[in-house]
Amino acid sequence: MADQELRDRSGKLIGKIKTTSSGKLEGRDATGKLKGSYDPKTDQTRDHTGRLIGKGNLLSTLVVS
Repeated sequence: MADQELRDRSGKLIGKIKTTSSGKLEGRDATGKLKGSYDPKTDQTRDHTGRLIGKGNLLSTLVVS
């Protein structure tokens, strides 16, 4: 999967979702700060501290908040 850029309505970069070599997805804000990760094997999204956020891929919600 290619890296995905998240942009607001005016086209300003909000963040990015990148695929790691292990297959997990990482959500980062526009400055590159890690906001959270999603593991498709467990179907869980966790924040940057490792706290469970929920089931499914919720990275876009984490990056925007």
